[in-house]
Amino acid sequence: MNRREFLGLSAAALLGAKGALGKSTGMYPALNSVLISGRAKWPEFAELAARVGYPGVDVALERAMPEGAEATRALLGRLKLKPAAVSFPVDFRKDDTVFQAGLKKLGAAAEFAAAIGCPRMATWVIASGPLPKDEQRKIYKERFSAAARVLAGSGVRLGLEFVGPLALRRQGPHEFIWRMSEMAEFAAECGPNVGLLLDAWHWHHAGATTQDIITAGKQRIVHVHISDSAKLPPEQVKDNERLLPGEGVIDLAGFLRALAKIGYSDALSIEVFGRTKDMPVEEAAAAGLKSTLEVMKKAGVA
Repeated sequence: MNRREFLGLSAAALLGAKGALGKSTGMYPALNSVLISGRAKWPEFAELAARVGYPGVDVALERAMPEGAEATRALLGRLKLKPAAVSFPVDFRKDDTVFQAGLKKLGAAAEFAAAIGCPRMATWVIASGPLPKDEQRKIYKERFSAAARVLAGSGVRLGLEFVGPLALRRQGPHEFIWRMSEMAEFAAECGPNVGLLLDAWHWHHAGATTQDIITAGKQRIVHVHISDSAKLPPEQVKDNERLLPGEGVIDLAGFLRALAKIGYSDALSIEVFGRTKDMPVEEAAAAGLKSTLEVMKKAGVA
């Protein structure tokens, strides 16, 4: 038996029947393209997720949407996969002309996401930038509020990811929002359907706590990313060097138990940069699934 077969069998043993996973909390692992370094494109990406044994998969909006909602639903149904999340397709980081052009197309994307049973979009927000914080905050609040109104028409939520590592907070001349509590507050100001993309990596490196998760509550947690981190001084932490869940020092048991306490019942998208880039694609996907299931079992949420 080779290593890939072993990983697959180990994951299958942990998972059991797909329908049995998450019966206590509803949380389930989802394949994220970062785990396989983008080496499989949609719909092959979804086929890979199903073949390895994932219950869920991130949906590549830019590739799935042209195929249509009916075809995408059929694909997910055939593969018995839950759609975890889609990326927010509007470029909000550039000038207003670019933002407005993207906003005009957001309604169709929201309708598609809702139609495939995935009323969740997510994006990351810079931890530093060229503008003073108050000025940047005003621009982003206007833009995310406008987007939230469009998304609300289809019942879609938007998750904003705060970015924690020190190097990213120092990248630009002006620090922006990087603390979980502050991003949760900002999201609430943007609209009732705006919350957090909660990434365990950034949660850890921003110094957030399980209480921050409980305080945010189910309404403000739109989507979740999971990975792990080596024990390093803050100035040595690199965002593209992560570990598989359970290999590092992040309190993932506490993280997952806090999510269970607030009633979070959606995907845990495995976003691991670097660690699996040299593995064959199926082996990388299987390693992510196996490690995440083990962490979930230890935390008592699977």
